[in-house]
Parts: sequence; C-alpha cells; structure tokens
Amino acid sequence: MAVPASDNDVRDVTSVLVLNGPNLNLLGRREPEIYGSSTLDDIIADLQEMAKASGCRVRHLQANSEGALVDAIQDAMGWADGVLINPAGYTTTSVALRDAVLASQLPTVELHLSNIHARERFRQRSMLAGVCVGTVAGFGPTSYRLALLGLLDHLNPPGP
Repeated sequence: MAVPASDNDVRDVTSVLVLNGPNLNLLGRREPEIYGSSTLDDIIADLQEMAKASGCRVRHLQANSEGALVDAIQDAMGWADGVLINPAGYTTTSVALRDAVLASQLPTVELHLSNIHARERFRQRSMLAGVCVGTVAGFGPTSYRLALLGLLDHLNPPGP
C-alpha cells in the first residue's frame, strides 16, 4: 500500500513519512489511562502544524497489517528523507519492519506514547531500536513532536 502523494510534492522540502502500527487508529478510546485521550487524527494534525512551521512536509499512514507498513517504508525510499514510526504491537515482534528500516537506509526514529521500559516485561524489548537513529517514549502525544524535532535535527544538524 503506497502512501498517497500530496498535490504540492516538491523535492526541495524535507519530507518525512509518519507510520503508525496496529490499533493506533483507536487512540482516544483505547486505554486512555495509558495512551491518553487524544485521537490519532489530533496527534497528526498537531504534527502537521509543527512540520509546516519547520518547513517540512509530513505524510502519514496508519495500518493494522505489517505488510502495509513494510510496503510504505519501501515506497518512502523514493521520496522521503526520513521516517517516524510508532510500531505499536509490532515493536517486540517484527523482524520484517526491522529489515525494511535497515534496507531503506532512511534515518528513522522509533516512538511510543507510553514509556515501554516501565511497562510489562514483554513490551520492553524493541526489534527496531537497533536500526533507528533514536527512540522517544513516554511523553504521550508530545513523543511525536519530540521525534520529529530529533529527526529534523539529525537530517539538518544545527550549525556551530
């Protein structure tokens, strides 16, 4: 599944793919005591505003299937400068996502709404962390903003 291109697709602008894994479409209703009350639409709208103010473009995809996420990473090799990914339930299990991130050679930041290291033991291991430039976890929706800021700084390091 390809991520739809925007009408104003200009290559001189930093382009970022934002991927969200399974069940994140249920944000706002699903375990608000862990994930908060913001919906994924709320989070992405906020991220789009931040991206616009930062002079970059964000494309977003949420998928419940692993293959769609892998396809989106592979497709991004043709247009994106970097990737933000909340792999959700695939964090601990997906060798396929890890391999896609590695093969893409796109700088990727893994992010999570909750602090996965303070949760159940099985959630504390990430298959993707070792192939990402960084990980942001535990700040709720702000994790997305922090991840974008980190990725943009990685792509365009601040001068001396």
